[in-house]
Amino acid sequence: MKKWLHKSLVVSVALLSFGLITPKHEIWANFEGDRHDKSIFDRPSDNHITSAYQLDDILVEEPLPTTAYFVSAAKEQSYIKFGTRVGPVIEQEFESKIFPKIEEAIAMTVDRTGEDKLRNLIISEKPSGDYSEKIFHIVDNASKMDVIRFHVRTENRPFEGYYYNFHYHTFEDDYSKHYDLGDIYWSKNTPPKWLS
Repeated sequence: MKKWLHKSLVVSVALLSFGLITPKHEIWANFEGDRHDKSIFDRPSDNHITSAYQLDDILVEEPLPTTAYFVSAAKEQSYIKFGTRVGPVIEQEFESKIFPKIEEAIAMTVDRTGEDKLRNLIISEKPSGDYSEKIFHIVDNASKMDVIRFHVRTENRPFEGYYYNFHYHTFEDDYSKHYDLGDIYWSKNTPPKWLS
């Protein structure tokens, strides 16, 4: 077997098996023997490997999602929602005033979720556009039920102008109560649509 093919195979198996199969097993010795043989077709059909591991037999347990994972995804989804017109204008105030409260709400949610349910939590990946409120939701993927919903509402306050009201809802009160995260002033002019 050509040297580059052998190296490619070793690297591929190492990556696919997350290092559980090392190049010291008998299978690699057979590949080593192939490099020295003139023709692999002259070999007997009897395979002398006494034991081999099937990649699909190795169970790799997925790690539990962490608060850091949800916080990182939340920030990414927030800036996707803001787009290139709103994001740069409100970024500083969002980072200092609103996002720490989002982190705190996410941490409380993760802490309240049992380990068995935590494995099923995912974060939605499509913030709504136009003037809709949805930034992202944390969802129980098994039941398809939202655990917590993070929204931003555009409010036109008379004689003041437009504000962005950040808030969240939880399943515990059937999403009826607004848990306020804070407001960011836009201006007296109509703000652009989300995702723009």
